Amino acid sequence: MASRTAPDGTGSVRPSGLGRRKLPRPTPAELAAAADLLLPDLIAPDLDVLFCGINPGLYSAATGRHFARPGNRFWPALHRGGFTPHLVDPADQAELLGYGLGVTNLADRASARADELTRDELAEGGRRLVDKIRHYRPRWVAVLGVTAYRIAFDRRSAVLGRQDGTLGGAELWVLPNPSGLNAHFTPAGLATEFAALRAAVDPHRPAGGDHLDPDRERPEDQTGS
Repeated sequence: MASRTAPDGTGSVRPSGLGRRKLPRPTPAELAAAADLLLPDLIAPDLDVLFCGINPGLYSAATGRHFARPGNRFWPALHRGGFTPHLVDPADQAELLGYGLGVTNLADRASARADELTRDELAEGGRRLVDKIRHYRPRWVAVLGVTAYRIAFDRRSAVLGRQDGTLGGAELWVLPNPSGLNAHFTPAGLATEFAALRAAVDPHRPAGGDHLDPDRERPEDQTGS
């Protein structure tokens, strides 16, 4: 069956968190059909940071919004790490473009878990990500998941944090997978990791929220969606 595109992921840019919309919960039938959907990138030229997930979950594909499943910690970590002035709801994801932020994925194929992807899919996704970076020219790229990063770019010993060299001309950082399946990181720990990237992106601006974990552990994170 040919892939279809998920619902339009645009939304109004809001200066504050007041009046945020909420996504309708997909039905079981919509979730089952979501594996055939493609989730459009949230992207524009010359972003400060392009966040790269592993692949869309079925919930995200069904709703047409990135990191949309309740329990995914991407949006809280983004806020508490200092990237957004308030907690952005996935329904308003286009607001990120106004903050110089975007979202893409290594693999287009939606799945219930990211570990359903093959090594070849991740490697191909890495090549496509480099082409995307060269076209859109973000200053920084942040890959969300060290295990997926190691496979996609054949960096077997990579750890979280800033990576040596650049990727397609962009500075490169690896963050933990924000999925609720990644039990290695608490919400506070994720916020600390995001805050470290925020400090590197703009060292003249204080990064982070009010409840950051002072211990920046770097365990292996899993590839769950």
